[in-house]
Amino acid sequence: MDPFDSLAELATYLRGKLDPAPESRKKFVLLFAYNGIGKTRLSGIFRDQGKQKGDDGQTTSRDTLYFNAFTEDLFTWYNDLQGDQDRVLQLNSESVFFDGMRELEMENRIGPLLERYTDLQFYIEYEDLAENGNESNRNGPSSPYVIFFRERNPEGNPIPLKPSRGEENAFVWCFFLTIVQLVLDGAEAYDWVKYIYIDDPVSSLDEHNSIIVANHLVQVYREADSVGVGTVISTHHHLFFNVLHYELKSHFDRPPQYVLSRDRGEEVYRLTEQHGDTPSFHHVAALIELDKVARGDTIHTYHFNMLRAVLEKTALFHGYSHFGRCIKRNDDDADGILHQRFVDLLSHGKYSLFEPAEMGEDTRRYFRKILRDFIDRYPFNPALFSSEAPTEASSTL
Repeated sequence: MDPFDSLAELATYLRGKLDPAPESRKKFVLLFAYNGIGKTRLSGIFRDQGKQKGDDGQTTSRDTLYFNAFTEDLFTWYNDLQGDQDRVLQLNSESVFFDGMRELEMENRIGPLLERYTDLQFYIEYEDLAENGNESNRNGPSSPYVIFFRERNPEGNPIPLKPSRGEENAFVWCFFLTIVQLVLDGAEAYDWVKYIYIDDPVSSLDEHNSIIVANHLVQVYREADSVGVGTVISTHHHLFFNVLHYELKSHFDRPPQYVLSRDRGEEVYRLTEQHGDTPSFHHVAALIELDKVARGDTIHTYHFNMLRAVLEKTALFHGYSHFGRCIKRNDDDADGILHQRFVDLLSHGKYSLFEPAEMGEDTRRYFRKILRDFIDRYPFNPALFSSEAPTEASSTL
């Protein structure tokens, strides 16, 4: 497939795959890409291509319902720092994401979905706290907002609590799934939706819940009378991709599947068709990418995450319980843990994924040495890492 010169060009291509007009249109596109490639930006551009704006610059129509990192920003906490009492999750009522909530009885729709993930209970309040009898908090949160609880007091009233981050993410995901159900059921409040774009809903979930999320998502589509919208699902999570592959293959025509990569030096994007249940040779593709990065001067801290993922997969293949066994020890490192500590520390922390900070010179030297020793130690095909044709090698995967 020819490369794409921009994410906008790629978004247009994906829209064409899902265009409701042709008889041969696809219901789903499944996309795999490592963090830092541009998945979230792609979902935003895909959404923006479906917007129409008036002369005043305001959006007059749209066609894409999306779930990505920005979706969670529509939910914000009010923590009542003065009264230390009314901790509620506010919903941004200006977003069309929340259209028709009260009339559609969202609590009754979200509750059964949320039960799959947690025993957390909730209710949605549609009046401001001050208007709801709490005169002491006239500067409190504006409606609508969500109150979470597990227990009730002797009078039978819910005892509010602030859930864990994982439970909060599960609630947001179930809120989104409820809207997907409404779209598929033809609810008037969401009749503007022609496309759905879902980007990495499992970024903060463990392996078990990743399987549940993938299964649950496809079940929502299966239970619909018809699937009249096109859906893109993008992820960096191998297990999530694997489960979606089999779920969609079992219940729908096998969707187009791609691995997205980027030539960082040229800002060129490539789609490699993926026929199997996991991104083909993803560990080899990652090594080729890391080798190209290591040859240049711009190495980001998140590249340690990619390196760690490759080391962990190799350790499992060879029957080791820890990736440190795949790291070559220096003669002056008696305990053999110096390089392991580098990978451990630099593959954790929010900066490694979400803030593309460049490594310092000393850290770059360690990164190059750990990577080079690993490639030299294991019998990978050296032609894959030749400087003459790294792009050609990666295009064969």
